[in-house]
Amino acid sequence: SYSDILIEREVLMQKYIHLVQIVETEKIAANQLRHQLEDQDTEIERLKSEIIALNKTKERMRPYQGNQEDEDPDIKKIKKVQSFMRGWLCRRKWKTIVQDYICSPHAESMRKRNQIVFNMVEAESEYVHQLYVLVNCFLRPLRMAASSKKPPISHDDVSSIFLNSETIMFLHEIFHQGLKARIANWPTLILADLFDILLPMLNIYQEFVRNHQYSLQVLANCKQNRDFDKLLKQYEANPACEGRMLETFLTYPMFQIPRYIITLHELLAHTPHEHVERKSLEFAKSKLEELSRVMHDEVSDTENIRKNLAIERTIVEGCDILLDTSQTFIRQGSLIQVPSVERGKLSKVRLGSLSLKKEGERQCFLFTKHFLICTRSSGGKLHLLKTGGVLSLIECTLIEETDAS
Repeated sequence: SYSDILIEREVLMQKYIHLVQIVETEKIAANQLRHQLEDQDTEIERLKSEIIALNKTKERMRPYQGNQEDEDPDIKKIKKVQSFMRGWLCRRKWKTIVQDYICSPHAESMRKRNQIVFNMVEAESEYVHQLYVLVNCFLRPLRMAASSKKPPISHDDVSSIFLNSETIMFLHEIFHQGLKARIANWPTLILADLFDILLPMLNIYQEFVRNHQYSLQVLANCKQNRDFDKLLKQYEANPACEGRMLETFLTYPMFQIPRYIITLHELLAHTPHEHVERKSLEFAKSKLEELSRVMHDEVSDTENIRKNLAIERTIVEGCDILLDTSQTFIRQGSLIQVPSVERGKLSKVRLGSLSLKKEGERQCFLFTKHFLICTRSSGGKLHLLKTGGVLSLIECTLIEETDAS
């Protein structure tokens, strides 16, 4: 404990020495600032005296300037012509400067940047209109139909198909209004703060993208109901839909994040490195790319789960190992199972029954962890082999037979 106190005392002493050094440094800096203030006061007094002297000189010159009004008319005409010539030369020089800038690479880059911004506003306007049609021509009418006496669709199915598409519409209406307000202040154009507002709200896209395939599947199941199919065709016949189906409108939000990434990439390509918005636009682009990667991974995982379940349903006996979410499908196809010629040799690598007398075709499915071997019956159904139908790849050893015979 005494040694601990000594160590603490040493630490405190070091801090004290450090603070003393800081105080000394601040004193020196204060003295320097005091000397600078005194020098500036002296300079101010000197400038005041110069201004007083100049004012006195101007007062002496005024009577002389009054006498110039009685100049010769020819002198006045010469001065007027000289004034016109100076103005013409100045305008000519300015026109040359402007023309050179218009033809410069910087001006060309700015024109392209402006065009990208205008295209972005038009694309956002079109996207908001698409969301408006989705919500007002499909979502809200279907909600009303689900509340009717004989509903052709349930509220749960409506929520599964459209999820948070109405929230996405409200979000982009706000973003579109912000874009139009920025364009109204042209040529001053600041876009980065709009993306700062948009970025925290884009997590709703993750839910929509994650649910997209499921929503299309629910919609396909609902279409099997004749009443719902008839009602949906009436909605799709609306002139605002322009002949497009509901599936088309549900797909539009899937491409919006990649479209923003492409637009920001093009904007940055024509934005100077010293531009005030450069860092903010780069940050927005990196955030959108990160979100796009996450959504792509989630879509891939969801698709993989659906693929595994689809294969599991085709197998009559079922297969529990396909219910593992980490099991990734790789490929499928037909393989020929050869008969066992030498029963004693390489018997461990033979697949299925070792008493196979002739070649047989097997339907095989390769996953990251397992290998499935199935036989197809005359009715087209798949059956797992009773022996060796499910092989764990971790426990397998692959041996290549170099003997051609």
